[in-house]
Amino acid sequence: MVNKRRLVHTAFLLAVPIIVAGFGLSVISAIGLVLLALAWRWALAASGIAAGAAAPAVVLETISLSHFVEKVRWCLDRLDIAYTEQHHAGVLGAVFKGRSVPVLKIRTGIVYSTIGNSPEILRYLYGRYLVTQGDKAAFLEPTDVRLELEERIDRYGVNLQVWVYYHILMDRELTLHAWGADSPFVPWWQRQQLRPLFPLLAFFVRRTFSLSDEHYAKAVHHIEKMLADIDLRLADGRKFILGGNELDYVDIAFAAISGIWLQPDGYAGGKADACRIARNRAPAPMRADIERWIEDYPKASAFIAELYANERGQVTETGAAG
Repeated sequence: MVNKRRLVHTAFLLAVPIIVAGFGLSVISAIGLVLLALAWRWALAASGIAAGAAAPAVVLETISLSHFVEKVRWCLDRLDIAYTEQHHAGVLGAVFKGRSVPVLKIRTGIVYSTIGNSPEILRYLYGRYLVTQGDKAAFLEPTDVRLELEERIDRYGVNLQVWVYYHILMDRELTLHAWGADSPFVPWWQRQQLRPLFPLLAFFVRRTFSLSDEHYAKAVHHIEKMLADIDLRLADGRKFILGGNELDYVDIAFAAISGIWLQPDGYAGGKADACRIARNRAPAPMRADIERWIEDYPKASAFIAELYANERGQVTETGAAG
């Protein structure tokens, strides 16, 4: 509720110059409006303090189809942490707020702390919950070997973003669907903005990911290099990517990041069902890449599907839509 009030306050601030100019108000009246805005902002801060105890303790800002979000969401679910998920539409936050997802917000008393980027969020979760959950949080331990592979998997994730947008951005309706235009979890006012803002958002995506035939080819090369490496690791019969008998966050990271192309059952714990790109709806070249990767990297593909079936198949909606 406080966030919605802040949004209204921001809209009022933007409208102040228009009000002053439109009604020809005097300097004294303009100063009065500014003082009103300051008093309003103070009241919002005070109400936030007063209502702090009622606010959720853990909030995850997301876009439903994001593979980096799924990496964090999966770890939160595995820790059985109660959290509220605030869904946002597509790239609206990146374009207009300069902030990507995932973002984790933690309330301690009246203080909210914010952490961005999936690696930093996972480091916080390990440090925070190792004490209270012990061995249950051990899968998040950031060893040197895990950190090095996680960094490579995250770069693989960025290449997959290039791959996805290269294939779908020319299809306006498919892109809008992937951004949450049909999702009941995304706030209605954001869904309404997607269509009229699509040309601007698409331009932003093209510039951000430098979409071109050459960049796509480079991205596919790096994606396939990562898949080949994982396939080779699993060829000796090991159960998990780095060996051993216990799943760790690197296994989750690889499966979560790869879920964006394989789209296995259980992806996002059901939270992306209204945004998923069904294979029969994907552009033909995109389907060709997917089918080639399944055929050329069978062990990696099977690992992703099995991990989703075993770990995510029974996950249900956690938290509330924002």
